[in-house]
Amino acid sequence: MTRDEFIAANIPLVHSLANRFRGRGIDYEELFSAGSLGLVKAYDNFDQSRGLCFSTYAVPVILGEIRRLFRDGGTVKMSRALKELSLKAQRAREELLKSGNEPTISELAEYLGVSREEAAEAVQASAPPVSLTEPDEGGELDLPAPNEENALIDKLALRQCMEKLTPDDRTLIVLRYFREKTQTEVAQIMGLSQVQVSRREKKILNEMRLQMT
Repeated sequence: MTRDEFIAANIPLVHSLANRFRGRGIDYEELFSAGSLGLVKAYDNFDQSRGLCFSTYAVPVILGEIRRLFRDGGTVKMSRALKELSLKAQRAREELLKSGNEPTISELAEYLGVSREEAAEAVQASAPPVSLTEPDEGGELDLPAPNEENALIDKLALRQCMEKLTPDDRTLIVLRYFREKTQTEVAQIMGLSQVQVSRREKKILNEMRLQMT
């Protein structure tokens, strides 16, 4: 795989991380551009001999470039329209919470009469500000990430680590985590017992976690 092909294959990681910062005063195109620069830097400086998965190394580098964009841009400002929608979203959330459950983005969007994207931006705009005080290569952002984005990042990291697995182990992980088969279904497909699949899966995941830390 060429340099350009490898970078293109990892663009979904940039989108996933840039999406965390929507509605915080900087256009998405700028966020994506900064994240893409981080991806290129990560590729050029990645040392495969260290045994890390590429995405494990790339995530803090990409986030570092996005944080730098906020620092260079000064105070993050919110448009008046977004501020008003954010206030409406907070009130709508309080109303919907009376039913006993945290409202989803889709429920908020329907309640407010806006698109899911607009509702998501309004919710993010009312969230606590991003902490930009940590060094680029360390620390955590003071920003909650949606479960779907964490899952995407985990799967991208998983794909990188899978290259080191044996064909049988790779098949087991693909069936379990990409085709979402149960252990019993995997056992039937691979001619194993459910107990064998469970034990093998735990061993593979432990080995992969060591690679990703």
